[in-house]
Amino acid sequence: MLSRLLKEHQAKQNERKELQERRRREAIAAATCLTEALVDHLNVGVAQAYVNQRKLDHEVKTLQVQASQFAKQTAQWINMVENFNQALKEIGDVENWARSIEMDMRTIATALEYVHKGPVQPTSS
Repeated sequence: MLSRLLKEHQAKQNERKELQERRRREAIAAATCLTEALVDHLNVGVAQAYVNQRKLDHEVKTLQVQASQFAKQTAQWINMVENFNQALKEIGDVENWARSIEMDMRTIATALEYVHKGPVQPTSS
């Protein structure tokens, strides 16, 4: 009877060890699944951040190129406006010169006309 009790006790202990080992393996498997799920979730966020960063880098480069082109175009426009302004100033200078010459010519013409007619004689009445 003692031997039978010992065998039953050993059999129950073996069952408990097997149950404990099975639960340990299940716990390890569950922990592994949880860890993988957490890492996958983090990796998705990191991958999205990486994609967004690449897009931002591309947009920054495009913006730099466009800003450079705009700066060059603006410099050209400023140069054109300055040249146009200078041309307008020159036209104004020529116009003033022409008026001055015209006034001088009228003065000369009036003097020549006066000389040509001779002195004005008083009329006797």
